[in-house]
Amino acid sequence: MMAFLKSELFLRFLGGFAIGAVGMVMLQPDEQPILSSPAIAATSSDHAAL
Repeated sequence: MMAFLKSELFLRFLGGFAIGAVGMVMLQPDEQPILSSPAIAATSSDHAAL
């Protein structure tokens, strides 16, 4: 197990994961997407009740 944790494959994967996680946090949009807005959710639930 220690050999795997010190292997180049694991270190490259871990580095890529860290870079990807930081990139996802930094590149998030400031506004929520329109598909998850409460107004659309409320109207769709009203139609479901009818």
